[in-house]
Amino acid sequence: MKVLLVFAHPERHSLNGALRDVAVAELQAQGHEVRVSDLYAEGWKASVDRADFPEMAEDERLRVAGASGQAFVAGSLTKDVKAEQEKLLWADTLILQFPLWWYSMPAILKGWVDRVYAFGFAYGVGERSDTHWGDRFGEGTLAGKRAMLIVTVGGWATHYAPRGVNGPIEDILFPINHGILYYPGYTVLPPFVAYRVDRLDEAGFQKVADQLRERMLSIETTAPIPYRMQNGGDYQVPSLELRPELGDPGASGFGLHVDRTRVG
Repeated sequence: MKVLLVFAHPERHSLNGALRDVAVAELQAQGHEVRVSDLYAEGWKASVDRADFPEMAEDERLRVAGASGQAFVAGSLTKDVKAEQEKLLWADTLILQFPLWWYSMPAILKGWVDRVYAFGFAYGVGERSDTHWGDRFGEGTLAGKRAMLIVTVGGWATHYAPRGVNGPIEDILFPINHGILYYPGYTVLPPFVAYRVDRLDEAGFQKVADQLRERMLSIETTAPIPYRMQNGGDYQVPSLELRPELGDPGASGFGLHVDRTRVG
């Protein structure tokens, strides 16, 4: 299996960096081929601007989606973006690794998504009709590949439990798992989350490292999160609302988009 790990932490000699080494070593020990995109070390440009579209006329108004699509078709996206797209097409599995900062990913990783997920590559794909609304949420360029998150969190696990003050970790990570990974077609595995990482002693680190090794051992067989396919019949087109007979009566929110009947 070919694995791309996109690493987003500014300090290589951090707990995140140590966990990255654990994941890579275990994957390689299993015979997998691993490539790492270290965004901070590589000086990744995080913001989308006119420099991303060098063939645009100086007096042309920047419309990011349109410019992105034109550049993708023309093959004129910048070299760094095209290199990352090639890695995504190469990899069977994508891992995004980052610390949870302000309930989301670091800005540099969001910028990687903003720039690499070009129109025509990760979105704006597929035809739209009365029964099919583009190739996304279970379909798309990256369908057939697996993806997962490795996330470190400063707070306790109870803080991110169903009754925790921060809200369930599944809800916090839903925009990334569902909106960034599932959207272009990835089969999304449950995330690996390490809690209270700022308080870990050596014994605590070894426990987390062992748990991460176990996840890497089963990365090819772990059951994915059973998200509903957009064009699979569960949603009404073009409103893209879940059919009223599906889900628990009166329920709303992110959980509706997980088909609990397929769990296990």
